[in-house]
Amino acid sequence: AVTGPTVVVTKSTVPVGTGDEVERIVRETRPEIAIAVASNPEFLREGAAISDFKRPDRIVIGADDAQAAAIVSELYRPLYLNHAPILVTSRRTAELTKYAANAFLATKITFINEIADLCEQVGADVQEVARGIGLDNRIGRKFLHAGPGYGGSCFPKDTLALVKTAQDAGSPVRLVETVVAVNDQRKRAMARKVVTACGGSVRGKRIAVLGLTFKPNTDDMRDAPSLSIIA
Repeated sequence: AVTGPTVVVTKSTVPVGTGDEVERIVRETRPEIAIAVASNPEFLREGAAISDFKRPDRIVIGADDAQAAAIVSELYRPLYLNHAPILVTSRRTAELTKYAANAFLATKITFINEIADLCEQVGADVQEVARGIGLDNRIGRKFLHAGPGYGGSCFPKDTLALVKTAQDAGSPVRLVETVVAVNDQRKRAMARKVVTACGGSVRGKRIAVLGLTFKPNTDDMRDAPSLSIIA
């Protein structure tokens, strides 16, 4: 039980304003104790969580209380000594930063998938196109691998959550809405490609599907594109 001044830290990806609600609840429950709520979203990739934690690109700490921000920052001192940048911002900004980051990466995946479709029509090589644009430091090479669409436990739910948050705020993110729609279409299109490759019908055929998980080096099947293709 909480007996003294406490900092409650949210690590999960949560809708903007969740920290406000958590703070309201804890203060109503224990009004006699100074309790601050901070947001510290994690940016760990499945299959690389340990290395990502030890060598993060950045550490985001969102707190509306300066002392709470300082306490959470101190926890990361060993990583800060390894030159991991720490961004201290407001709680709502930290919550939105995680959604914005995942939505941007989902957009990048969807973009190269659209370019892959165009390459098929005009006789270009999407892998070489991806390499050509990825060598631009402003763009980068990551998340430029054409495939059946994004999946997993993060990108699908986070893009939808960002769309809902934006709609509720009266500021729709039309680009992300399109990304969600295009990604859904992509998975169905991949299934049609399989049927075409099998001569127009898969009825009565036995087909092996390799690489069922949504990404390499994980056993996570949540929202994997393979599920839609098989169905």
